[in-house]
Amino acid sequence: MVCGGFACSKNALCALNVVYMLVGLLLIGVAAWARGLGLVSSIHIIGGVIVVGVFLLLIAVAGLVGAVNHHQVLLFFYMIILGLVFIFQFGISCSCLAINLSKQTDVINASWWVMSNKTRDELERNFDCCGLFNLTTLDQQDYAFCTAICKSRSPTCQMCGEKFLKHSDEALKILGGVGLFFSFTEILGMWLAMRFRNQKDPRANPSAFL
Repeated sequence: MVCGGFACSKNALCALNVVYMLVGLLLIGVAAWARGLGLVSSIHIIGGVIVVGVFLLLIAVAGLVGAVNHHQVLLFFYMIILGLVFIFQFGISCSCLAINLSKQTDVINASWWVMSNKTRDELERNFDCCGLFNLTTLDQQDYAFCTAICKSRSPTCQMCGEKFLKHSDEALKILGGVGLFFSFTEILGMWLAMRFRNQKDPRANPSAFL
């Protein structure tokens, strides 16, 4: 059996869909971690990444089932939906990489001041930081009333904005980089599915391969 045969195409498509499942879980996990920061969740692109991760996970399961059973209809819809996921994922990934530190700072700053005092206090204690960026009088007042543990250990605490900015930048780079790289492999997935769909199953006519 040469590598371009039925079995090789089937195994390659199955392996690729297993990779898609892992990538989908990775995108969902990193995006969920980013949303857990509270502030980063205000960047709506994060929600889009979660949607892409869920769709990629579901279509990978469908592709795996279609490859194992050589299901013509399932493989057809797999190619169509995978193409749509590619377009959406490519756009979302580029958007993640395009958000610079200045834009992230604006989003974090806007989100911080619409939170309740209780929420800000919880974030300060959880991240062991005080204040946001120390840019305004409100920042200084917020720092003065901070109850984070770091104030008892040192006269100065790290600003929360610096920690949030570091986490959000890391999350966006991971999501953008991983999403962009694997979005191009989805073109390979569509080609493999189309190729495998048009191949004949040797089990259907064993005598033809004797």
